[in-house]
Amino acid sequence: MNAITTQILEQFKLIVGEGYVFTDADSIEKYGKDETEQLHYAPQVIVKPRQASEIAQLLKICNAHLIPVTPRGAGTGLTGGALPHLGGLVISMERFNSILEIDERNLQVTTEPGVITEMLQDAVKEKGLFYPPDPASKGSCFIGGNISENSGGPKAVKYGVVKDYVLNLEVVLPNGKIIWTGSNVLKNATGYNITQLIVGSEGTLGIVTKIVLRLIPHPKFDLLMLAPFNSLEKASEAVSAIFRAGITPSAMELMEIDAITLASKILDSTAIPLTENLAAHLIIEVDGNNMDVLMSEMEAISEVLSQFDAGELFFADDAQQKNELWKIRRKANEAAVMAGYTIEEDTVVPRAELPKLIKGVKELGAQNGFKVVCYGHAGDGNLHIRINHPTIKKSYGSDEMNTILKKLFELVKELGGTISGEHGIGLIQKSYMPVLFNEVSLELMRGIKNTFDPNHILNSGKIFDYKK
Repeated sequence: MNAITTQILEQFKLIVGEGYVFTDADSIEKYGKDETEQLHYAPQVIVKPRQASEIAQLLKICNAHLIPVTPRGAGTGLTGGALPHLGGLVISMERFNSILEIDERNLQVTTEPGVITEMLQDAVKEKGLFYPPDPASKGSCFIGGNISENSGGPKAVKYGVVKDYVLNLEVVLPNGKIIWTGSNVLKNATGYNITQLIVGSEGTLGIVTKIVLRLIPHPKFDLLMLAPFNSLEKASEAVSAIFRAGITPSAMELMEIDAITLASKILDSTAIPLTENLAAHLIIEVDGNNMDVLMSEMEAISEVLSQFDAGELFFADDAQQKNELWKIRRKANEAAVMAGYTIEEDTVVPRAELPKLIKGVKELGAQNGFKVVCYGHAGDGNLHIRINHPTIKKSYGSDEMNTILKKLFELVKELGGTISGEHGIGLIQKSYMPVLFNEVSLELMRGIKNTFDPNHILNSGKIFDYKK
């Protein structure tokens, strides 16, 4: 890969305007990191384009001169997907921040990728519509980043993840050509599904500049329950039992006691009662358009929970209480980091195997001298595991931690799961891909990358190391 020369820098300025090209120390610092393990890699130049045509011109130049390019959203990623570890050019998508059309007749929204997820949700909600994927960082993350990582969030258990809502994408390819990947229809059996190939590709195949999402009517009512347990394993066992009873909650979140305590502390909140011997809480939500049905579902859930030694159930009375409980859940990640839990894994297993995963995680911690706190989307088996090691504060580049994590991921595979549910692979997880995939599968993936980006300029070295 090559460096950006003064001549090329001047071309960048002509394309996007001098005021949107940055080489100062503060910008290098800001755009050289995301939320991944305190890692930092200095880009050479940052640009902030506003049109797909500008990105096309930038990529044509970089492709011709073999300059590495890192696309970047809001910088909330946790696996290094937006880290410019090869230097070169960072293309920030923050000026692509408009919702272009809310089509109420067809239940669709067309948006640019730099729109904050929660802002998009609020905008469609005003029309009585619903975009369900809601990652914990929804108040700051971009919808384009959600596309790149195929994000989920608490509502995924009932409503699915990002891929289930993407109809069509405008994408700038590494060679500068611009394509639409599909069509704005609900069914499409016309050729290969390039749209779904781009979703979750972590910015390695193209840069998304427009997004068409399907929407659904917003549910009229929701009820929220808090269920305490004195046993973490009992809490996780109750999860699959609720589904086996024929109930599909709109959210089912697990928080063990340390996560609750840490998040409650930084929020100065007493919304979750911290009783003696408490090990974990399940946050359970149901939603729909018939309150009688929802009350009946909550009664059925309560009956199931009683079989797993749940404590006294707490029902949120109003929107304020519900918001307070969700704030605690969404603050768990930040609170854990502040408390020294700097390494996070994003494992997912079939939900019935969640107790075995939690038991295995705790055993690994005990055997290797580190503390573990668990929380996450129990309803779909997606467990976020935060690690506080006394001496190792990041997994990337640590042989000792890599050995430990490999054991964790081998357990995950044995349980029928995978190593990332919604955070992606990025930079720091790529060495574990062979745990999940044989060389035939990896070669197929590399072949896709080579087709889209034969010069390997676009987010190269993410997901896996590429071979031409």
